[in-house]
This record gives sequence, C-alpha cells and structure tokens, in this order.
Amino acid sequence: MNKPYAESCDQNREPIQRQLERYCATAKSVLEIGSGTGQHAVFFGQCFPHLIWQSSDLPENHAAIQAWINDCGLDNVLAPLSLDVKQADQWPDRNYDLVFTANSLHIMSEQSVAEFLRHVPGCMHDESVLLVYGPFNYDGRYTSESNRRFDQWLKQRDPASGIKHFEWIDEQARLSGLVCVDDVAMPANNRILVFRKLKPVNPD
Repeated sequence: MNKPYAESCDQNREPIQRQLERYCATAKSVLEIGSGTGQHAVFFGQCFPHLIWQSSDLPENHAAIQAWINDCGLDNVLAPLSLDVKQADQWPDRNYDLVFTANSLHIMSEQSVAEFLRHVPGCMHDESVLLVYGPFNYDGRYTSESNRRFDQWLKQRDPASGIKHFEWIDEQARLSGLVCVDDVAMPANNRILVFRKLKPVNPD
C-alpha cells in the first residue's frame, strides 16, 4: 500500500527526540498510544535502537502503521496493538518504562481523554514516565492565534474534539494518580507534558 504521510511528523520529530533523550537512557520499553501514520514509531525506533517501541492505534490505522514498519527493517518497532482508550479491556496488561502520545488529545473528546488518563497508569510502574505532545490552552485562553484557528477547524470537523485546557488535564491526571512534573515549550505553539506516578506519602 502507499504509505500515508503527515508533514507535521517530519517537522516535530527532532524537537520531540531531544525531549525523549532525557528519559530514554535507562528505559527499555515504550508504548506509543495513537501511532497514526507510523512515522514517529519508525523514526524514534531508529533513534533509540535499545528501546522496544510498541505502536498502537485503532484497527483502521494498522495497515498504514505496518507499512512504515515493514519498510524500516527494524526489529525493535513492534506491530500495532488494537487500542481504543475508552475500552478498559484493550489496554495492555503490562508495564512500560515510557508511554508516549503525540497530537492525540485534541483529536479525542473530553470523555476519551479522561478515560486515557484513568487507564494509562495501569501501563506504568513507579518509575515510568508519560510524555504527551500537542497544543494546550492555559488560563482559559489560547496560546496563539494559530491555535485558535486550529481549534475552530477541529470543532468544525468533530464538535467533540478540540484543544484541551492544561488545568483540566492536570486535574484529571491527579485523580488518576499522576502528577505533571514538567511542561516544556515546543516549536509551533506546542508543549510536552511530562507525568509520573504520585509517590505514596509515608505516615509519620
């Protein structure tokens, strides 16, 4: 099949790579949620050959992802899992050192994002890291005019989608036992949010 191509993946992959490098030195396994075209999986699999990169997405995107994997010739990028974040029984029954998702939360409904944040800790051990890349709103406002236009386009296509508010994401994450430990400015008015599991408080 002809492989799908997203120009944005080529534009953002190096900046994302530099952030992944901060967490990949000791990691061995990655779960990518919403692998999309498969371009990120292949590129990062090449950049980090010591990682086992597990792709995942809805079944209708698997053929495209597999086409990129087949052409890359890498044995550390695995065939996509079927994963609908709203379906509890589809989440992998194992822990990964790093969980990564890019340009996905603004495609999802708020309910889907809440379910994503509710289920993702089940794939993380105490030292795992979750990295979320994409645009976010802060203090109830867009961070740029281009993000405002993008949000309008998203909602015209699907009224349930749209750029999410950081404060709401942070609240949902805390309800699921996650804490945002870093918020990194990225090119093109995007961010990378970094989450870890909340450490239990030892009673005195």
